[in-house]
Amino acid sequence: MDNLDEKKARLKQFGGNLRRARVARKITQEVLSEKADLNIRTLQKMEAGETNVLITTAIRLQRALGCPWRELLPTANPEQKTSVAGRKPCHKGT
Repeated sequence: MDNLDEKKARLKQFGGNLRRARVARKITQEVLSEKADLNIRTLQKMEAGETNVLITTAIRLQRALGCPWRELLPTANPEQKTSVAGRKPCHKGT
């Protein structure tokens, strides 16, 4: 995987993790965007993996969700999916 593909994969993974964490807490995009002081369209782009995320924004999201970092951050392998609530990865072997 080249550098650009890896970056895209990590953004997609972060976005998927963000969405799973939000849905697990039964929070709408509108409510999370308000809690994290973000434009709702920005949040939508983040969940879709379409935009880079500043660390300060990630901190606001993590605090607004009240979740551990491991639930949001991409794994070492961008193709590896994490489960809801920061539990162990969904696949065996890790």
